[in-house]
Amino acid sequence: MARTSQPLRPRGSLRGSPTLRLRVGFVLIAMVLSVFGARLVQLQGIDPGSYAAMAAAEGMVNVVLPAERGNILDRNGEPLADSIDGLMVVADPYMTVDQAPEIAKFLAQRLNVDYFTTLQRLRARTANGDYSRFQYIARRVPSTLASDVVTAAAKRGFEGIATRRDPVRDYPAADVAANLIGFLGTDEPLAGLERTFNKQLAGRDGSARYEVGAGNVIPLGQNTVTDAVNGTDLHTTIDRDLQWYTQRVMRQTVEDAQADSGVAVIMDSKTGELLALADYPTFDANAPLESPKKDLGSRAMQDVYEPGSVEKVLTLSALIDAGKVTDRTKLRVPGSLSRQDRVIHDWWAHGLIHLTLAGVVAQSSNIGTVLATDKFKPGQLRSYLSKFGLGQKTNVGVRGETSGLLPDPSQWTHQTQDRVAFGQSVSVNAVQMTAAINTIANSGVRVSPSLIEGTATTADGDVVGTDTTTTRRVVSEDAAHQMMLMMERVIDPEVGVAPGAAVPGYRVAGKTGTAQRVGAQCGCYDGTFTVSFAGFAPADDPRFTIYVVVQNPRNGGGGGSVAGPAFAKMMSYALRRYAVPPTGTRPSRLPIVW
Repeated sequence: MARTSQPLRPRGSLRGSPTLRLRVGFVLIAMVLSVFGARLVQLQGIDPGSYAAMAAAEGMVNVVLPAERGNILDRNGEPLADSIDGLMVVADPYMTVDQAPEIAKFLAQRLNVDYFTTLQRLRARTANGDYSRFQYIARRVPSTLASDVVTAAAKRGFEGIATRRDPVRDYPAADVAANLIGFLGTDEPLAGLERTFNKQLAGRDGSARYEVGAGNVIPLGQNTVTDAVNGTDLHTTIDRDLQWYTQRVMRQTVEDAQADSGVAVIMDSKTGELLALADYPTFDANAPLESPKKDLGSRAMQDVYEPGSVEKVLTLSALIDAGKVTDRTKLRVPGSLSRQDRVIHDWWAHGLIHLTLAGVVAQSSNIGTVLATDKFKPGQLRSYLSKFGLGQKTNVGVRGETSGLLPDPSQWTHQTQDRVAFGQSVSVNAVQMTAAINTIANSGVRVSPSLIEGTATTADGDVVGTDTTTTRRVVSEDAAHQMMLMMERVIDPEVGVAPGAAVPGYRVAGKTGTAQRVGAQCGCYDGTFTVSFAGFAPADDPRFTIYVVVQNPRNGGGGGSVAGPAFAKMMSYALRRYAVPPTGTRPSRLPIVW
């Protein structure tokens, strides 16, 4: 069988030659490299703006890592203000700009934020004109709400909306001590201890800086984190349960008396620590804007008023200390007393009566007090009142505290002394007056009041707290003891004006006060009154000093009938809560007449 002949390859052909394939390959490689080289020249030399625009898309994001705010605690570690889980809602304008109007409307409705401000943030640019990669939309949003908003946004096709951790301030006891604790605004503290001790409570925010591309973090990109430093807790001397009870009694007292307002202060008689500082009306610290502005501060520290006859405790104990009288000094008290520029009367009509100094206190006689005060040397009473702390701030750490008014020595006339002796022409705040009365409870030694445990530094740079407490003797122990015995007669149902302040089973020493108020409009006495009651128990071994003040009661009541019963409720609760036993001794039987 004949073989089929194959076509012959022309001699010298290069098809399939290795040399040819190498040459072709080199040419192709050179062409590719030329393309890359030309592009590189374009990006770096001819068109660097295009390169910068692309790099911006792979931008850097700077994020604040919020510090957790320190808690404000009561004396037992119970929270008065703390932080709970919360989130901030944030946006990436690089991703939100195209849908900014729709997203802004959605967020404004769901988060109650301003539409126009939100729209601006959704379109925000950096200083070099590129779109920002991080903008706050809402701070301190409850976790559930923030998560729901982000989920709903995603379902609507809105990209670039996310959350970050951002603790929310909470006041678990609502209105308890709200006038002291204060509250936060969106980005700063606005009142109370929150503002005064913000530096300690706030801590220091941290930060994170990282690269993103197409909306995602670049795993191997630049990533720098500075951790936040959380705030430090602030420990107060307040007893939250006692504060709660005191506020409830104060509310009922003001409402029953149809009064404008009221305050109550409870102090540890030995240490000066403030266990309760109650104001009414008050507010819920979780929703401060729902209450009138006038109710957001601390009336106990910021309001000044004339104390009325509670002042007699200071006047007469000073007179005893000066060696001018005793609790049994006999006084002839007429029905009225003509003095220089005016006629002085007592609160009840009477003819000439014979009272001991104890009777002057028990019956709260203005005339008897003025007659006894005539025994002071010039300037002596004012010197004592200054030692009691009148005319000076207590500096417990409450912003806006007033110093009251003690007339200057150059203005101290005989007429001024007459009025000051029974509580007019002198002004105090409630904590200031409590500390003064507590001097008698503490055997004649004034201990400065305190609100913060340990030490803390205020926004003004003042160091305050229990570790900075000071003491000074104002009157002798004997003078304080005589004053205590006279104050017991005020509670005696047979001879005193405030039997409603009695606490069954305990000896109680106290004093009523009723003073005319100076009207803000006329700068004169306007026919309204401040009524009060101050006292301590057990009288012969004091544990607590309590001062109750009610402004402008419209039910016709005075210090004994309005403030006295409130005092009794608060004192009874405090004695039971701290398991203070009765002393078992007999109360004072000092004679009140002769």
